[in-house]
Amino acid sequence: MSVKNILLALCVLAICATSALAQPGGGGKRKGPPPEAFTACEGKSAGDTASFTSPRGDEVTGICVEQNGKMVLRPDNPPERGKKKQ
Repeated sequence: MSVKNILLALCVLAICATSALAQPGGGGKRKGPPPEAFTACEGKSAGDTASFTSPRGDEVTGICVEQNGKMVLRPDNPPERGKKKQ
């Protein structure tokens, strides 16, 4: 492999690494409602009440609403964005 090819390969790697770091992200965090919120409203209509138990063991209650053509539970007391439950 020539020096020119090695330098080209290093430049490509540097560009890829830089663009990957520049991508907006939530640190691997999920965006949108959890799957349980959709399951809780299966077979229900908009405005119906529903509930589910979160993966943390919290009981989540709310009403079903349509979102992107699917019914999903909108919690009565949604968590504040950017804040973790203590």
